[in-house]
Amino acid sequence: MAMAPSPSLAQVYTSPVAVAVWEWQDGLGTWHPYSATVCNYIEQQFVQQKGQRFGLGSLAHSIPLGQADPSLAPYIIDLPSWTQFRQDTGTMRAVRRHLFPQHSAPGRGVVWEWLSDDGSWTAYEASVCDYLEQQVARGTQLVDLAPLGYNYTVNYAAHTQTNKTSSFCRSVRRRAGPPYPVTTVIAPPGHTGVACSCHQCLGGGTAGPVSGRYRHSMTNLPAYPVPQPPHRTTVVLGAHQAFSPYNKPSLSGARSAPRLSTANLWAGALPSLGNQPLYRSSLSHLGPQHQPPGLSAAGAASASLPGGPVSSPRSAPATVPIRMPKPSRVQQALAGGPPKPEPEQVIKNYTEELKTALDEDCIICMEKLSVASGYSDATDSKTFGPVAVGRLAKCSHSFHLLCLLAMYCNGNKDGSLQCPSCKTIYGEKTGTQPRGKMEVFTFQVSLPGHEDCGTILIVYNIPHGIQGPEHPNPGKPFTARGFPRQCYLPDNAQGRKVLELLKVAWKRRLIFTVGTSSTTGETDTVVWNEIHHKTEMDRNVTGHGYPDPNYLQNVLAELAAQGVTEDCLEQK
Repeated sequence: MAMAPSPSLAQVYTSPVAVAVWEWQDGLGTWHPYSATVCNYIEQQFVQQKGQRFGLGSLAHSIPLGQADPSLAPYIIDLPSWTQFRQDTGTMRAVRRHLFPQHSAPGRGVVWEWLSDDGSWTAYEASVCDYLEQQVARGTQLVDLAPLGYNYTVNYAAHTQTNKTSSFCRSVRRRAGPPYPVTTVIAPPGHTGVACSCHQCLGGGTAGPVSGRYRHSMTNLPAYPVPQPPHRTTVVLGAHQAFSPYNKPSLSGARSAPRLSTANLWAGALPSLGNQPLYRSSLSHLGPQHQPPGLSAAGAASASLPGGPVSSPRSAPATVPIRMPKPSRVQQALAGGPPKPEPEQVIKNYTEELKTALDEDCIICMEKLSVASGYSDATDSKTFGPVAVGRLAKCSHSFHLLCLLAMYCNGNKDGSLQCPSCKTIYGEKTGTQPRGKMEVFTFQVSLPGHEDCGTILIVYNIPHGIQGPEHPNPGKPFTARGFPRQCYLPDNAQGRKVLELLKVAWKRRLIFTVGTSSTTGETDTVVWNEIHHKTEMDRNVTGHGYPDPNYLQNVLAELAAQGVTEDCLEQK
């Protein structure tokens, strides 16, 4: 059902209560109401933040829709951005909250629907349903939807919708169901007119409600500065990858060609599992955090899940400190931890210098190993000369030592090194995952394909923040969409092994990173970091659910590629 641009009918509220309908917007701009049951759950979660203004200066609040309807398990509403986020694909849709009088169609549970081409019934947006009810109550048999911006008429007697231009007809029906939730009107004092509580209207200060259909038509992402391109490139060469530590053209003098609120983050939503016992443990990032200006150190403390149906914990909650990089100038925080090793010493620890260069290319700078490094005029070193060549100890791949030094200095400088050719890891690799919390629950419900055991639920929670020196754009904000994120493992021997390795990866900051979303294109946002997780329990349509007989082996291989193996568990 196509939408024609036009103002929607506004409602003026004098009553302190109204009926709330939550809707999401598809790619064509059409709004779709959630069911009354789902809206009731969303509204309950929303009123916990009633009257607050969401944005970068406050902690994120997300609503997992799977708690109200299992078929919506992949979806989360991210209130700071007023978007619906799909965890397995990253798709983001705008959402809005509309208020209606108690005697309206939503207040009485009346929904009008039209028959789509695939034979399914699709609900009109809530304002259309209410308008149809008003017109029918007046005895109007042929209702023109033009006042709401639609090029259709609805014939009540024939139960048809007709396109006024093409004369194409569809069937319509009127369905009665449970009423939508009654709630408190949220509007700044003194306002009259449309009492809307979307992100734009709540952020409108004292200017009054915003009128017009298109006030909700776009997702409101924070107006961050345009980021610079990331300073790492990967060029595919045949069957392997060549890693460049930074974009060569940006280096002066490089002579080689450019080859290269203290609020709870999860408001009381645990999986709806009936009377199944739930067990919990947790891992937190503790330590300095790059925060938006105005947040106190107390406000940055790691949040815990609220008390709920938790009994007989298998293990006491574990709090694991993480050494964070030196904070940027945005947040004056103290960075503890031992001093980092000198970069030249790290290279020497893992390489053997060759007296005679091999007749092959250095895949970092793409120069011959027999000539000077392509980074010799851009990397200062008193230890390595421009033609010095070294061989990595375990994998025996050879590179210019200055190229290895440049690559190391462009990373975390955590004392580890990864071969750019075969990905062999030397030392303990760490990542750039922002501060957050990982919590683990177990419950006695089986995953498809693992009917002989219960389920492990992992909940990851990361708030918005400020990028540190290890991130693409230090000092600039980053977003954290769709948190908390829920992931599932079978509670058997192999699933528990994967869980323990994921805990190691979490402590090493390898699960997430800050970058550009491959699905939405958003920059400076928290994204997965090449360790796949199952975000659905009961279906595998998208490849992110169960059954999947190869998943546990595949994720073990992905963890090993990050240097997280069973050997790490023996060292604990």
